[in-house]
Amino acid sequence: MGLREIKKQQTRTAIADAALPLFLEYGFDRVTVAEVARHAGVSTNTVFNYFPAKEDLFFDRGAEAEEHLAAVVRDRAPGTCPVEAVSEDLLAGLRENHPMLGLRPGATAFWQVILDSPALLAREREIGERAEAALAAALAGHPPHTPDAPHTPDAPYTPDAAGHSALPPPALLAGAVAGTHRAALRELRRRIMAGEAPGAARDAVVSAAVQGFGLLCRGLHGPPRDRPGA
Repeated sequence: MGLREIKKQQTRTAIADAALPLFLEYGFDRVTVAEVARHAGVSTNTVFNYFPAKEDLFFDRGAEAEEHLAAVVRDRAPGTCPVEAVSEDLLAGLRENHPMLGLRPGATAFWQVILDSPALLAREREIGERAEAALAAALAGHPPHTPDAPHTPDAPYTPDAAGHSALPPPALLAGAVAGTHRAALRELRRRIMAGEAPGAARDAVVSAAVQGFGLLCRGLHGPPRDRPGA
């Protein structure tokens, strides 16, 4: 990364860092972009150069979240089930208290700002929809390998003469995987917002996630005893 890009990233981070405390203290809807610019020491136009909408100031890592599951599927080890890859990625994040999962102090205040703002709730849904679409595209190019699905990008989804294919369409599989992932994170949020200790909430969600993703894996590959090398 060149010096110019480093400076641009530093400016972007400084603006986001100035915005979050304002949103946490006053609520998203009561804070203006001009106020964020003033606290960051830049012009309002500069803020919009880095963040096209005010919602982007709050979800400053939204693009990363939208691409994350797709990247997990694309970058998984050869022969690894994409459902297992997504499951293990989530479990690893929970074990390591990844900051984007909300297990660290201050998460409840962050979540409350979202719950209090219709604009942020709508943007959160958009991020989830885009993440699911990106996951579907990744699954289309990097499909699961099953005994009935050749190791080629398109063949597993090509219907036979009876209209059947070796795998469900990428969009349906992405919906199931992303929906399970999203449900696990929402359950984590619900438990912590209700006052449950983060460690206990994490353990409960880990158990539920293992069960949920396990059901999806069995749907793709059959029971573990029927899978080669299981």
